[in-house]
Amino acid sequence: MHDLRFGLEPHGPRSFLFLGAHADDIEIGCGATIRQLVERFPAAEFTWVVFTSDATRADEARAAACSFLSGADHVAVEVHDFRDGHLPFAGSEVKDCFEDLKPRCSPDVIFTHYHLDAHQDHRLVAELTWNTFRDHTILEYEIPKFDGDLGAPNLFVEVGEAACDEKIRRILEHFPSQRSRSWFDESTFRALMRLRGLECNASEGLAEAFYARKAVVKI
Repeated sequence: MHDLRFGLEPHGPRSFLFLGAHADDIEIGCGATIRQLVERFPAAEFTWVVFTSDATRADEARAAACSFLSGADHVAVEVHDFRDGHLPFAGSEVKDCFEDLKPRCSPDVIFTHYHLDAHQDHRLVAELTWNTFRDHTILEYEIPKFDGDLGAPNLFVEVGEAACDEKIRRILEHFPSQRSRSWFDESTFRALMRLRGLECNASEGLAEAFYARKAVVKI
């Protein structure tokens, strides 16, 4: 298993992989962390994969990915067109996408969905992440939703006020198709980061949280 090298070695991680079932999942789950990683490791390779989309959501996904990864030297963005809400019923084809990705990408750190997420699309992406990348550091991000499935994550990334504001601004800017949803607003995104900041005693009171089911740290 790869070691978790956020700042422990001079050159840091060489590559990151971000996996999301839907167009806005990655941004909501770890957008502020992404911006900090790009600023800290601009020469690293950033691979971004979204699995469900239609014509409108695909354009939003690509634009948002380019925005959040702006400043990185090496960026690859893939947006698939599986049907929203039906990902498990196309499991074989989704698995093929993972198998195709595996030889092309061997990241130091992978960000994916929480394996106990209540949304069926999210759970499948998490399951296939662990099935495909068995020798990698995997961090599972969380998505707030009506189902009330937030748990107790065990790894926190502190977020500054500026990074928090930037994350929220970019999400609201790049996903106009979601603005009619009652929960899709600044207060939701800030509230979760504030809660996680409280839990880890973050210096500016804000954080993004992840589930690290397995992690190896080499000192």
